[in-house]
Parts: sequence; C-alpha cells; structure tokens
Amino acid sequence: MVKLITTSVVCGSEQGESHSGVYIIDLEGQDVHQVMDWNTTDIDRQGRDWDRGLRGIAIDGETVYIVASDELFAYTPDFRLIGSWRNPYLKHAHEMSIYERSLYITSTGYDSILAFDLDQKKFHWALHIDLDRFNFKGSIYDPLDDEGPLLLDKLHLNNVHTNDNGMYICGTKSGGMLHFNGEAINMSTTLPEGTHNAQPYRDGVLFNDTNADAVRYASRSGEEDRALKVPEYDPADIENKGIDEASVARQGFGRGLCVINDRIVAAGSSPATISLHDLQESKTLLSVNLSMDIRTEIHGLEIVPF
Repeated sequence: MVKLITTSVVCGSEQGESHSGVYIIDLEGQDVHQVMDWNTTDIDRQGRDWDRGLRGIAIDGETVYIVASDELFAYTPDFRLIGSWRNPYLKHAHEMSIYERSLYITSTGYDSILAFDLDQKKFHWALHIDLDRFNFKGSIYDPLDDEGPLLLDKLHLNNVHTNDNGMYICGTKSGGMLHFNGEAINMSTTLPEGTHNAQPYRDGVLFNDTNADAVRYASRSGEEDRALKVPEYDPADIENKGIDEASVARQGFGRGLCVINDRIVAAGSSPATISLHDLQESKTLLSVNLSMDIRTEIHGLEIVPF
C-alpha cells in the first residue's frame, strides 16, 4: 500500500494558531504522522482560506515542493527547508504540476499559470487566461516583467495538469476543464461550478464535484459516470462548528485528489479526511481522519515516492 503526503489549511484560525500542516499517511496501517506545522504572523485575514496555510504539492526526485499563497518552498525528504522563492505574480496559489523540467503553479489571484525552472531555480514563463465574449484567451507573459496582468481572480483557477497532450486547467468559475495546446485555449469538457482538481483520467475526466460532496469520473463517451460521496460524520462529533471567522467551513467540502492507478484514487474532504475510492467497483475502500475540527480542510495530495 502506498504512502501519501497531504497539506491542510485551517479556515478561521487566528494569529498564533496553526494555519496548516503537512502529513504523511500510511494507508496500509492507516497511520498519520504530522511532519510540519505552519504558523506565520503575516497572513491575510480575508476569504475562505486565502493566504492561510500550505497548498499544492509536487515532488521532483527527492525534493518536495510545497506552495503557500505567494511563496514556493523546497524541502528534503525529512522536511528540512532547502529553498524558497517569490514572484510578484504568485498570489493565492493552489495546485501544481511538473512536466519535463518545469513546475507549473496555479496563481489564482492573477488568473495565471506560472512556470518555475527546476534546474535554474527561477520563474521563467507565465500564462494569463481571460474570458473574452464567451471565448477563452491565453496570453503568455514574462513573470519577471512589470507588464503582467491585474490581480482580478475572475476564474478562480485551482488546478493545473500537464502531460504530452498539453496543459489542462480548471477553476471553480471556469465552467469546465480548459486545454492549452501551446497556442490556444479551448474548453476540453464542461464541469459543474465549484469543481476542484479536474484532470484527464483514462478516457475521461476525474474531479472533485465539490458542491455535490462527491468524487466523480466521467468518460468522454458518456457511457461511464461514477460518483462516490465523500464521508459524512455525526454532527455531534464535529469540533468548532460555526467559529470560523467567515462562517464558511462545512462538512463534506471535497478538495485534494491523487491517482493511485487506473481504478483507485485518493481524495480529500473536510473535516480533514483522506479516502481511498475504487472507481471500478464504485466503492470507498477506507477513510483516514486527521482532525474533526470543521475548519481543517485537505488541500494538496500526492503519492510519496521515497
């Protein structure tokens, strides 16, 4: 059984409290080990999770990259910090993806994807996405230049997936999973509003249907559409209900998605829970709870390769 690494964000936590954690989860033994506790004093106080906590995760060899809202961090396998980088156009970052020797990061605030060169350790490319009269427009810009886009967050981009077929991008307000082929951006497939972690999977798309509290796989042919509900807990067992400052934390919020193989996926939900789903059998195999605090939500989720 594989091990997973996940980040969490804590909605409504105050300065001096933990805003995030990094955990290693042994699915076979259902053991959870917290390897990092995140607490800073310069965190923006607005929105659902905004600047709070650590977000996306990507692993390059034995280097673990984890992004916060406006800073990229690199760690050794034992989580010793070995580097960090900022960029003016990195704001409210979410998920990341590695392709060839670049790390692609969703910069939600700027409706952009930023590319970080893993060898030269610098930001070197950026793509801004805009919706122009029902058509998506992609504009490439230099993230080291002052002529970049405005901080507007129109699409709330939250996921990027890269492979030989191009770049797949999705946001809660994008209307679906977009495809960038290097020249143009087109709608790959329409998806429900509020979707997280959309990515190509088998011959269709895999995503967290967050507003429906479910993990879904839909084939392009339409012959297969599987939905697995995220775990639900007895409300009496939920901690800190209604005390988050924005009163938006809720049970069942699905975010965080990791492909194990061509039939099994791992998915996150709140309060901080990782579940293993068998899509072929439409069955949840197991769930591991990290915290019953309703404010604690899963964000990044990846397989540990070492």
